[in-house]
Amino acid sequence: MPARSGPAPSLRRSLLRRLAVPFSLLALASGLIAFGLALQYTERVVDRSLSDLATAIAQEVHVSGDRADETVPSLAEAMFSDPVEQLVYRVSDGQIELAGSAGLPLEGTDVRRMDRATLFDATFEGNSVRVAQVLAPRVNGRPLIIEVGQRFGRRYRLAAEFLTAIMMPLVILLLVGSIIVWRVVNQQLGPLGVLADSLNQQTHNSLEQVDETYVPSEIRPLTSAVNGLLERLNLALDAQRKFIADAAHQLRTPLTAIKLHAEQAFHARDDVAQRAAINELRASADRAVRLSNQLLSLARAEPGEQTARFVSVDLVELAFETGAEWVPRAIARHIDLGFAESNATHSRPAGERMIVNGNPVLLSEVLANLIDNALKYVPPYRVNDGRITIMVSRYFDGTDTPLAELVVEDNGPGVPPAMRAELFKRFFRGDGHGESDGGAGLGLAIVRDIVVLHGGTIHYEDGSGGGSRFVIHLPLAPDQKS
Repeated sequence: MPARSGPAPSLRRSLLRRLAVPFSLLALASGLIAFGLALQYTERVVDRSLSDLATAIAQEVHVSGDRADETVPSLAEAMFSDPVEQLVYRVSDGQIELAGSAGLPLEGTDVRRMDRATLFDATFEGNSVRVAQVLAPRVNGRPLIIEVGQRFGRRYRLAAEFLTAIMMPLVILLLVGSIIVWRVVNQQLGPLGVLADSLNQQTHNSLEQVDETYVPSEIRPLTSAVNGLLERLNLALDAQRKFIADAAHQLRTPLTAIKLHAEQAFHARDDVAQRAAINELRASADRAVRLSNQLLSLARAEPGEQTARFVSVDLVELAFETGAEWVPRAIARHIDLGFAESNATHSRPAGERMIVNGNPVLLSEVLANLIDNALKYVPPYRVNDGRITIMVSRYFDGTDTPLAELVVEDNGPGVPPAMRAELFKRFFRGDGHGESDGGAGLGLAIVRDIVVLHGGTIHYEDGSGGGSRFVIHLPLAPDQKS
């Protein structure tokens, strides 16, 4: 997969950006709602004001009586002379204009009633106006029609003033809220910085767990996963350090022996002593080579990339071919090495293939180590009576999924119960035979690691003849399970 180019995405910027969008929409919606409320409130205030003015003129008509035609015009002029309010008025009896602006409409749209007044929208001198109309009856004569109007521009200015009064606290609230969100986001992201600092302080010699005392519950799965990884790394590093220390210790013995025998050969005074020293030198070199090969096998048995290289392997064919390679060495030790048919409880049809997914080289190493281990520990006094048997069968463990079973059995002395717990550990040797035979106690450890790598299990049990019996179970390939 190609590496991503460009700067890494910022969680802080992403959070703030995602919060900024709803905050902006909230501010816009609040502004629109506030403007609508301010406009609606202004309309009511203006309507009430116009209605009150018109009603006041009507009351003056009632109070003035016959003198209304004289008093009303002067009162109206005084009430509506303020240019800021942009008020227009008219007092008439429907035919004769007594005062005010001639041509002010007597009717319009958006009509509503408020107390004694009728309010409507109209157009006057090219401007939209809101008009309040009140009828004032006279004792003698036709009723007077009092109309008071105000241009819409004044209403909008009043609405803007109301909106400003409403929005200022809201804008301040949004600014304070933004600052709070900024601080909260930075504060809540703080544990990530602490986690990063804690991880940056880790070294290959000390991988301490991340302190989760003050970690929020939402981040705790991350820190728990990191702690789990650190724990696994610690175990792996401890195992690696122990393996390197043990390997160095084990290699020191054959290398020291090689140096010692080389010096003996160099200082030998006769051919016999020199030949004996050379033979010992060759044996020590063989032990060093064997140990190196086993260490390489252990390295190959580590998980890593091995599982990606698995192929289909016929376990029956691999067991037969690997066993055949060891026949000459078994004959040289007067041991019968054979491939036997499965017993009755683990029967398989003749000629059946036993396919598993795995690495054929590693699986062959498993069988080779088990055969080599059996050859070492079958006592030499049982000449012509030693026996090693290899068996491959289909094993049923009580479930619907069968397994492949590989068994290597001998009739040697077996393993004492006290030693079985240490049997598959690295550099464990049962009774010292391994040292003289070039072994380093790695064979069974290699077998266990390879079997585990293939998803299988291995265990020891006593053989039918009193010897050792190593039983391996491996999962069959999917097309072999039915």
